[in-house]
Amino acid sequence: MKKQRPVNLDLQTIQFPVTAIASIVHRASGVVTFITIGVLLWLLGLSLSSPEGFGQVSVIMSSFVMKLIFWGVLTALVVHICGGIRHLLMDFGYLEESLAIGAVSAKIAMGLALVLSILAGVFIW
Repeated sequence: MKKQRPVNLDLQTIQFPVTAIASIVHRASGVVTFITIGVLLWLLGLSLSSPEGFGQVSVIMSSFVMKLIFWGVLTALVVHICGGIRHLLMDFGYLEESLAIGAVSAKIAMGLALVLSILAGVFIW
């Protein structure tokens, strides 16, 4: 039996809706946040253990690479929080669950996350 369905294997022509992109980014940022929480808690524990430990963390965090990594972690956290608040507003009924409202709220959440990410970069550097 021959199937007459069209086959599109060129992934560059497929365009995801903004709601799908927001959902994927929300999940990925949650994974990044979960993985990096252990490292951040280790750095906090080391900095609170003694004055020497605080000095070690200060030296570690003063390098450009670590600042860039820390900015990435803060960005992931901000993206996840903005997406989570968007989902909570929808779950509690403050936002209508329609495609149009979902697209607008996804754009707002991603825009707010972008602004907060830039502010986090300014704060770090």
